[in-house]
Amino acid sequence: MPLFLCAQDITGHWRGVLKVQSFQLHIVFNVTKTGDIYSSTMDSPDQGVSGIPVTTVTFRDSLLIIKVSNARIEYKGKLIAPNRIEGMFYQSGQTLKLNLARDDGKSDLIKRPQEPIPPFSYYSENVKIKKNDFTISGTLTLPSKDGVYPLVILISGSGKQDRDGQVFGHKPFLVLSDYLTKSGMAVFRFDDRETGESTGDFESATTLDFAEDVDSILNYLKSRKEINKSQIGLIGHSEGGMIAPLVSVKSHDIKFIILLAAPGIPGKNLLLLQQESIGKASGIREDELKNSRLINSGAYDIIINGIDSDSIKNALRKYFKKIVKSQENSAKLSEVEIDELIEKQVSILSNPWLQFFIKYDPGKVLSQVKCPVLALNGKMDLQVPSNINLQAIRSNLEKGGNKKIIIRELPNLNHLFQECETGLPVEYNLIEQTFSPLVLEEISQWILLLVK
Repeated sequence: MPLFLCAQDITGHWRGVLKVQSFQLHIVFNVTKTGDIYSSTMDSPDQGVSGIPVTTVTFRDSLLIIKVSNARIEYKGKLIAPNRIEGMFYQSGQTLKLNLARDDGKSDLIKRPQEPIPPFSYYSENVKIKKNDFTISGTLTLPSKDGVYPLVILISGSGKQDRDGQVFGHKPFLVLSDYLTKSGMAVFRFDDRETGESTGDFESATTLDFAEDVDSILNYLKSRKEINKSQIGLIGHSEGGMIAPLVSVKSHDIKFIILLAAPGIPGKNLLLLQQESIGKASGIREDELKNSRLINSGAYDIIINGIDSDSIKNALRKYFKKIVKSQENSAKLSEVEIDELIEKQVSILSNPWLQFFIKYDPGKVLSQVKCPVLALNGKMDLQVPSNINLQAIRSNLEKGGNKKIIIRELPNLNHLFQECETGLPVEYNLIEQTFSPLVLEEISQWILLLVK
């Protein structure tokens, strides 16, 4: 028997590589010990995620078991040498081999060849805009300091994002603004509330609040002498593609909008479709997907039909308690564990932004948009599936009599407009490309034709 087994030390950073279809995903477990109790966090460097809380860690007779209940992850591995663990990674019905080796905890550098590096060939200015009791901070770029230019305002998707739209190790808005500014346009990109240099309350805000933020930005930029007030447009990605139409129907100053992977169907339907699309691509069984759809659809209906926050929470608690009690493994859980599980779900679904999103139908606003619209969607987008959303966008724009529209489904592109293989979110960070050059060119050329 090897001597190391007499004094096994499992603490430290352990790194391994999951082979998921045609690409690889690095996983890091950071194991610590206090007294006799082990704990850990999990990192996914390729996805730009770190510090994921681990539910339980056990290590006995050389066997390491790590569980992340919220993500339905379990890892079981055998310590076979001081610096090596061999085991299996389980998640949502998938079983993948994952061997771990001791690691220094430092993530590998990932190449981002499109990311522009200063000094830039154009004028760039940090801007702060006062709105009520908080500040919106952003960057205004101009081809040169002197001149008058068409303007585009970039609006990010859901979640806290900085002015570069930083997500999964990419900075798509930095790449887009650089390209458009070099094409002869003024571009404004900004930090979301409570992000970067912007202040304010993000957690209680909804899509309508974010639309008001863009209104404030618009009012400020109209006062700038460098801006051609008759040539102002909005580019919205994902949720930003819901915000852009909201702003455009309120303001005659908006002369065009570009919708990038924008929702065209009601929020409830989009969330269910997204869960199904990602689930299928991830290899989750059909029966599991069907069960999840039924459960989530029922919860969303409670939100849609609810009268107020308290009644919705109480209805959700009763709903989830009934579901948990009906599941086979519920007998293994104590009442306290069941209540904790239910409260986590209720807390997630009580978020004001999510409740608004579930209830919202973007079609009603799209039918009121009168300015020219360019709507683009990647065919491999699993978050906002292209076919059904582009059809809904076209239908609603045409319903309102808007004939100045271009709708395009783009092959081989994912939700971030990267050339991809699967479209899965786990792939975003692994792709070196930040934004398809062909899409950058199409956006630029469409705007330049409008403003010439």
